[in-house]
Amino acid sequence: MRDLGLKIISGAYPENSILPGDAELLERFGVSRTVLREALKTLAAKGLIQPKAKIGTRVLERSHWNLFDPDILVWHFEAGASPHFLSSIVEMRLALEPEAAGLAALRRTDAQLEKLYHWVARMGSARESAQDFVNSDLQFHIAIADASGNPFMRSISALIEVALVTTFTISSPIPNSESHIRSVARHAAIADAIKAGDAEAAKEAMRVVIREGAERVLNSGHRGDL
Repeated sequence: MRDLGLKIISGAYPENSILPGDAELLERFGVSRTVLREALKTLAAKGLIQPKAKIGTRVLERSHWNLFDPDILVWHFEAGASPHFLSSIVEMRLALEPEAAGLAALRRTDAQLEKLYHWVARMGSARESAQDFVNSDLQFHIAIADASGNPFMRSISALIEVALVTTFTISSPIPNSESHIRSVARHAAIADAIKAGDAEAAKEAMRVVIREGAERVLNSGHRGDL
């Protein structure tokens, strides 16, 4: 499934093309017909392919792909995410996360606020490992989605988690200490606005964090229209 998915995402099997027949795929992968059918069924459920009687299995156009599917997100990055794809992720974050922060400012509990400050502190102490910073950064954003009190925010956050991890990895300010300190302060500003119950300030603070992350992606060499 991963091999076929990657080839579709990368364009090795272009949109509207027909996949190799079952006999060829069975020989290539050395699996049973049951396993092959299950893999194709899963790819179809993700919107990548559609079996057609007497024609074969056709690769669907990108507009049918479920881009929130974690596997499809992973395959995009494994195939080499384009600047346009990274830009689209930033646009989605700007559309969703400031609203989540605004709702969190109005609805958060004391326990949820404590969790936000916990992850800010962890980000501040992650001086040795970029991975530590990335994980704390991600958990901070997921905690805001939880604090929003809107189950759809949390569900969407879970769906795009893979994309966030990859984007954060690209744009992590570690080991640039000046950038690291600034990033921690920016995240603390979000938590402070949520603590104060200032929804508009929380939204703007979140926008600043997302935009600065996008700028770090550009400066890291991922050029394009981000």
